[in-house]
Amino acid sequence: MKLIFLDIDGTLVPAGTNVIPESAREAIRKAQANGHKVFLCTGRNVGMAKPVYDFGFDGIIALAGAYVKVGDEIIYDQPMPEEDVTDLLDILHRNGVFCTIEGETETFGDENLGEFLENADGDNSEIERWRQALKGELGIKPMQEYKEGAIYKIVIMCPSSHQLDEARRKYEDRYEFAMQEVKEHGNCINGELILRQFDKGLAIERVCNHYGLTVADTIGFGDSMNDLPMIKKVGVSLVMANGSPTLMSMSNYTVPSVEDDGLKAGFELLGII
Repeated sequence: MKLIFLDIDGTLVPAGTNVIPESAREAIRKAQANGHKVFLCTGRNVGMAKPVYDFGFDGIIALAGAYVKVGDEIIYDQPMPEEDVTDLLDILHRNGVFCTIEGETETFGDENLGEFLENADGDNSEIERWRQALKGELGIKPMQEYKEGAIYKIVIMCPSSHQLDEARRKYEDRYEFAMQEVKEHGNCINGELILRQFDKGLAIERVCNHYGLTVADTIGFGDSMNDLPMIKKVGVSLVMANGSPTLMSMSNYTVPSVEDDGLKAGFELLGII
């Protein structure tokens, strides 16, 4: 039995959508019928992932590893300290950084984020995910509607990396600033602030321990730099042709893009189906 981990945006579905290509649906069903377990492994929270998760996966690693569910059992759940959320938002907003915060099922974003993204020169799958989210396709609420509740990670977007300097000085020892690749002359830096207590790779280890398996029994599919901990951890790694060139250079295989039936091609390449 293999444990197969799939990123969502840019890997399983075109970025910012919930439409699983028919070829991928067929491949996942066949893999499960052959005795393998297929998990989502995503930066999305449970709410944003739900339309895809309802297809019938064996579990989910959500929020970049902060929340892990196997079947009906939650095996890991680690939100940020509340005081960190408050202080980080204060620092980031003071430096002109646009933010979204993610709870287990709800996401809240700065009011003027949509205007910023309309003019942002960024072409990675995470930028596109937020563009679509702000159109209402993935569900996002105004930041002022957030009152209370656990927050797991902060997504950050800004024109210059220097706008993150203050936050880095205070928090980089405890938080990974997981930044996406951007165009050489792009005007949008984007990434996530993630507690160093978890990441997609550590979450995969937790799933392996649940089944009594080793990481040699794992396969991971991704496309962007927030998939790096997964790609480095799994036994066999595959990156989509629409993905990050740096990530491709670090993976075992490159497969066709999500729009060109890349997931099915990868499953066939490894003999999963």
